Amino acid sequence: MQRITDIQEMQRTADRLRIEGKRIGFVPTMGFLHAGHLDLLRVCREQCDIVVLSVFVNPAQFGKGEDFGRYPRDPDRDEALAASAGCDIVFIPNSEDIYPPDASTRVEVEGLSELWEGRFRPTHFRGVTTVVSLLFHIVKPHCAVFGQKDIQQAVIIRRMVRDLHFDIEIIVAPTRRENDGLAMSSRNTYLAGSGRSDAAVLSRALRLAEQAIAGGERNTAMILAIMHDELAGSPDIKLDYAAVFDAETLEEIIVIDKAPVVIAIAARIGNTRLIDNTIVKGETIES
Repeated sequence: MQRITDIQEMQRTADRLRIEGKRIGFVPTMGFLHAGHLDLLRVCREQCDIVVLSVFVNPAQFGKGEDFGRYPRDPDRDEALAASAGCDIVFIPNSEDIYPPDASTRVEVEGLSELWEGRFRPTHFRGVTTVVSLLFHIVKPHCAVFGQKDIQQAVIIRRMVRDLHFDIEIIVAPTRRENDGLAMSSRNTYLAGSGRSDAAVLSRALRLAEQAIAGGERNTAMILAIMHDELAGSPDIKLDYAAVFDAETLEEIIVIDKAPVVIAIAARIGNTRLIDNTIVKGETIES
């Protein structure tokens, strides 16, 4: 497996691979890989000839007072794990190369970026879309794989790709979970003691909501009440939001009458903020 840190070298490598007729797949990450990231790499491996992983803790997507300084970093570990999942190239750029001191260009998807996560992290998605567009120009992939756990991010990236006419297929892979249902996240390493056990209530609340829909409930106020009741049993969890929204427009749904819909949740456990979701598809709603 090849490790590249220079932007121009990555671009030259991508150009050569394209000339050779190789299909390039791309998984952008902030590193500290877990089994969920490795799933993304395996999905990418199935779709492409060459798999590229980027490891870049993007300062632009962290707000004031967030965890940029303490976000876990271990590039050597990441490289070894990526190789085990069939990755061909690990791209680990320097922040000063990605963002020159006088950089003044930003990419922002209006509307979608202001909902849900955007209400609590107002500059977050601008940082995400800016860095992803930069990485797309550098890596030059034919397809890119993102995780469902960050569903709003995936929807926004898809809109950016459409609006800016990137010739890139966006694939959203299912969320990988721990044995107790907790969605895998690099931030799970912050959890300790009762906080770790409390975190599993997020996925339980989502599962109960999905079961209510499968049982015929269509009023989202009732569905959200079920989630709130479950969360109330863990008083140390501070809920930012629980929501039911359209899987494409991200607009809040009052009565479910079509699929797919997203049931999403965001909450804080101490200083750790976690997000999770489930997508309810047509066969559940039509049953």
